[in-house]
Amino acid sequence: MAYQQPSATSRPAGLIHVNVRLTTGYTVVGNHLAQHHELSLLAIGLAVHIQSLPAGASVGIKAIADRFPEGELRVAAAMRELEAAGYLKRFNERLPNGRLVPRTVSYNRPGAEPEPPPETPPTPPVPPTPPAHQEPVPETPPSPPAPAPRPAPKLPPPPPPPPPALPQAHRPAAELLAGLRLYEPRLLLAERDVRRLAPGVTAWFERGAHPDAVRRTLSACLPDQLRSPAGLVAHRLTALLPPPLPARPPAPDPFQTCEECDRAFRSPEPGRCRDCDAERREAA
Repeated sequence: MAYQQPSATSRPAGLIHVNVRLTTGYTVVGNHLAQHHELSLLAIGLAVHIQSLPAGASVGIKAIADRFPEGELRVAAAMRELEAAGYLKRFNERLPNGRLVPRTVSYNRPGAEPEPPPETPPTPPVPPTPPAHQEPVPETPPSPPAPAPRPAPKLPPPPPPPPPALPQAHRPAAELLAGLRLYEPRLLLAERDVRRLAPGVTAWFERGAHPDAVRRTLSACLPDQLRSPAGLVAHRLTALLPPPLPARPPAPDPFQTCEECDRAFRSPEPGRCRDCDAERREAA
């Protein structure tokens, strides 16, 4: 019997979906997150997990690291990615008793405003039914409609409050980010992106990175189709963060002059050299 080769066109290559309709226990996630081109896979998974949690759940770095095998450093890096992309916002809120508590806001679509609840039209009143023993009241001719009141003039919305002052520690980083367009015109960042990304640049400075090295790293080898300059800068600040500098070796002891033979020797305090000290002990 001749061997029959299976047809190559029996099933197309690639992904095959086997889906069932979910009625309970599911979370709607947009493709802008699930197929994000700049977020890491860990950051996408973390965003989906946070969006599936109920309001009031603990989403701190330690709580997430205790729940999953990834350590606190990887979880913290993923959260910084989500903050840079606009999916998370973390801050401290002061309670009336003066205590500071951490708050985390999750956005399933960054930059979009939540839809207001639909307004229910008022139910028209039902006219009362006249009693059976009374004669129907003749209808009175309708009165002419009253003129509609003029709508009140709409006042312009109040101007938005000014953003809070940037901490002094982040101002050098903000100046570097705002000046990136002088080195690469395509890296034109909005003011809100500069304020949001400044802590990431400060982390590079704290690890000994020179400002010129930070500029070269952020502006080198840009893609031809740069759609989101802020997203690219946020990704590079997180993915290319240099390691901390190693500890410096202790400085050697200063040179001293021996009080007896005038020989130079290293010692934290003045006195006699090793040979003269040994001779004095033998003589004693």
